Amino acid sequence: MTLTLAHYLILGAILFAIGVFGFFLNRRNLLVLLMSVELILLAVNMNFVAFSTWFGDVAGQVFVFFILTVAAAEAAIGLAILVLLFRNLNTINVEKLDHMKG
Repeated sequence: MTLTLAHYLILGAILFAIGVFGFFLNRRNLLVLLMSVELILLAVNMNFVAFSTWFGDVAGQVFVFFILTVAAAEAAIGLAILVLLFRNLNTINVEKLDHMKG
């Protein structure tokens, strides 16, 4: 059995759906929200690589490296903000972060 483009697109759609469900169903834990965003970016990257190899063009794969760089920076900054919020408020519950509005 060979893997076709449809297999990769179905896997990307499943990862994207898990990320969206994690984002909308769990609105309390900030760490789960960050992981859901990373899953969505992973699904998009998988589609870029699948289409890139299917069409024989490396532009999609190069674009994935840029997305991974931005995602790594986003994860580092997001985790730094998460640690700072936990130190100040002793919680990572998103619903309790509304009193910081200025």
